[in-house]
Amino acid sequence: MGSPAALLAPSRPPVAALSPSLLPPFPARPPPRSPKPSPSPADGLRLRRQAPPPGAQPSPEGRPLPGQRGGGSMERGEAYGFSAAMSGAFLLSCLLFAAINRHQRGPYMDEVFHVPQAQAYCHGRFLQWDPMITTLPGLYLASVGVVKPAAWLFGWTGSVVCSAAMLRFINLLFSAGNFYLLYLLLFKIHQKNKAVSGFQRILSTLTLAVFPTLYFFTFLYYTDPGSVFFTLFAYLMCLYGNHKTSALLGFCGFMFRQTNIVWTVFCAGNVVAEKLNEAWKTEFQKKRDEKISSRKGSFSDLIRILWFLIEYLLSLKNLVTLAALTWPYIVLVTVFFIFVFINGGIVVGDRSSHEACLHFPQLFYFLSFTVFFSFPHLLTPTKIRKFFLSLRKHPVQYSLIAVMSLFLIWKFTYVHKYLLADNRHYTFYVWRKIFQRHELVKYILVPVYMFAGWSFADTLKSKSIFWILMYFVCLLAVTVPQKLLEFRYFILPFLIYRLNIPFPSLYRQLLELAFYIIVNAVTFYLFLNKTFQWPNSDEIQRFMW
Repeated sequence: MGSPAALLAPSRPPVAALSPSLLPPFPARPPPRSPKPSPSPADGLRLRRQAPPPGAQPSPEGRPLPGQRGGGSMERGEAYGFSAAMSGAFLLSCLLFAAINRHQRGPYMDEVFHVPQAQAYCHGRFLQWDPMITTLPGLYLASVGVVKPAAWLFGWTGSVVCSAAMLRFINLLFSAGNFYLLYLLLFKIHQKNKAVSGFQRILSTLTLAVFPTLYFFTFLYYTDPGSVFFTLFAYLMCLYGNHKTSALLGFCGFMFRQTNIVWTVFCAGNVVAEKLNEAWKTEFQKKRDEKISSRKGSFSDLIRILWFLIEYLLSLKNLVTLAALTWPYIVLVTVFFIFVFINGGIVVGDRSSHEACLHFPQLFYFLSFTVFFSFPHLLTPTKIRKFFLSLRKHPVQYSLIAVMSLFLIWKFTYVHKYLLADNRHYTFYVWRKIFQRHELVKYILVPVYMFAGWSFADTLKSKSIFWILMYFVCLLAVTVPQKLLEFRYFILPFLIYRLNIPFPSLYRQLLELAFYIIVNAVTFYLFLNKTFQWPNSDEIQRFMW
């Protein structure tokens, strides 16, 4: 059985499977080497499968010697383990899907807008549009593209076609795709870390696949699973250098949610950060005390890096090089600005409840959210001890950060009307039980935000400073303009962050997975069993993210 990554590659027999007599004789002198193309997502595990076992002498061309096996039990074990984990997760999801559809047959919450709109598309009424919907029709087009051929193939007719349950099942398929993409991304991002085992990769994939905020919306007809699928796919293609494909997938993600254009900029930023990192190394390769990463973090280092960045970007030659590398993303961003100009804004449909603002505390909420869901990595005794050492070493810097944070909270805290009015969302209770307890609570939490920000940045110290700056800009762009505190807005920045931090110990990975399972169990229990009714309505209401 092939590895999960090999499923993306064209089918061809591995070298190890050929008979020794069929292998061409090795040349006396190896031919001149030609430049190797950028590997595809399928090459990762295949190259490892074809590597000779320890102690064996490789052939001049890197092929297994006659009689050697190209794949080892380690790689086969990882492939079997991945298949078992993905199959088990999908089976469990199907059981949960059946239970949720038994309890909630009709559309719920935002589904009352999404389901009828998709059904209109199913009946060919593509000009019909509900003005209450604020996202583009990517979800509905994808649903019709899957459901209609399936209905023709299996002979489905009547109400089952484009029913609420059938439309929800589309997100279950996106969830399976996300599982596979998460594995490929973990493999690609951490491919240089030879200490990472296949079991750890599978465990991290399973953990992120059941990330509670995303996993819950797998079972409802929301835009989140599809939005995550196309964004992660675009990121994967970007990492492998397939930028035109990445931009095309980024357009698909944009059709699911307009703010996903930020992650198209993120993909372009990956290319720019890589070129900046190469230029930085070239310029300072003779100075051993220079650091490419953010480990030193002093103010003078930051000034020097910013000055280098300005000098690099003021060079016309460098700008032409970057434009030649990132032109697919530039085209897509240009299309986005044309759309905003014609539409008169980012939001389609009802804009009264989706007004952009400078809501800087959203960054603090995101950092707290990340610490909560990544506490095995971020909230450790070692982290806390290092934070206090850093605090004692740089009191002036932290004092300035604290004052700035207090000012941003004072001047830029917004409370959306939905946050106070809808008691079905967990954010309603977070706000009421914590932030509304006293006017000073939002200021008292500043030390918590400071630790969360420090711990968040500390786990990214293995990345280049240019990557961190690029990610931080995208994080600000995707969170700060949102007036509504909504945990769904944090899904993609959290996943991108979590994919890029170093692999933790096996114990911490297991603890993280166990925590996610517990949170999911509580969430689904509340949704299915703890229903309630509003005084002026007979409809059953349920708790949800």
